[in-house]
Amino acid sequence: MKVTIQSKSGELSFECEVGENLLYAGLRNGLSLPYECATGTCGTCRARVMEGEPEIGWSEAPGLSYVKQEKREVLMCQATAQGDCTLRVPAKVADGGGRGVAPEYGTGTIARVEKLTHDVMVFAVDLDTPMRFDAGQFVVVETGAVPGGRAYSMINYEDGAAVLEFVVKQKPDGRFSDWLFGDDRTGETVRIFGPLGRATFHPEEGKNVLCIGGGSGIAGIMSILAKAAGEGYFSDRRGYVFFGVRTAEDTFFMDELSAHAAAAPDNLEVVVALSDEDVPPALERKYSALTFATGLVHTVAAERMAGRWDDLIAYVAGPPPMVDGALRMLIIEARLPGTDIRYDKFG
Repeated sequence: MKVTIQSKSGELSFECEVGENLLYAGLRNGLSLPYECATGTCGTCRARVMEGEPEIGWSEAPGLSYVKQEKREVLMCQATAQGDCTLRVPAKVADGGGRGVAPEYGTGTIARVEKLTHDVMVFAVDLDTPMRFDAGQFVVVETGAVPGGRAYSMINYEDGAAVLEFVVKQKPDGRFSDWLFGDDRTGETVRIFGPLGRATFHPEEGKNVLCIGGGSGIAGIMSILAKAAGEGYFSDRRGYVFFGVRTAEDTFFMDELSAHAAAAPDNLEVVVALSDEDVPPALERKYSALTFATGLVHTVAAERMAGRWDDLIAYVAGPPPMVDGALRMLIIEARLPGTDIRYDKFG
């Protein structure tokens, strides 16, 4: 079937399978369609149906609050093709001009599940076909046991990864996280679509790096650190990592962050911020390569980065309120241009 996209940069078209997700079909065909979460929560991929009758999937998607359904607006990530159709997208759309690898469909098997805290877990997926991705990207993960897809950033990084590693936080009424936490899911088959996301790290840009992550939002930052370490990036450039959690009991990846900090002691600073309690002295003694602070992570970052905003790219990930606070700080206080602030907000 033919899908036509009318945008501010002209008209483009691509071929789509019957019943295929319209956003995914456009992205895998190389179109730079607008999106953030790709799972129905943010509303970024809204479009108006000019011709045709796409079928709408998740009728209660939070992102639908941003569309005018009476004017036939849809979320492309929640619409599937039933025949030829034409969509009008309120953005510029390019064909094949994006950086990185076009996303594709894939499958894999959950190979490892490990609980990190009472409500945070890491799980690994052995892919049937290796995937290339940029550090900082994410994929949409689906299982037949739970309707709909969930977006998770990769923790690991390697060029042509045969295994993808993710961290997930158990959320109230989170059906996928409840499923994952409910039993040993080793051996379960999952579907993957990706890679996705524009909060990507590219060493050739040659700038200092600022990363602000809250909770499980540290995942993509760990991937960035893995690639940077492999490139020896912090041998001659500065890195600043701020990781926020509520309490000491909520910390995780402390050993991994310590190893990164210890490997580049002169140029990489890692600060762990506890928002809901003072820092226990025992935690500071155990992880002497890290710096600890009390407060909201974006506030701590603003205080400690004062006067050090030059020549850097900022990466932000975490719960939407934290991301919003960090973005305001980076725009108003740091005065960074939008091209030097990278984030993917999904939650």
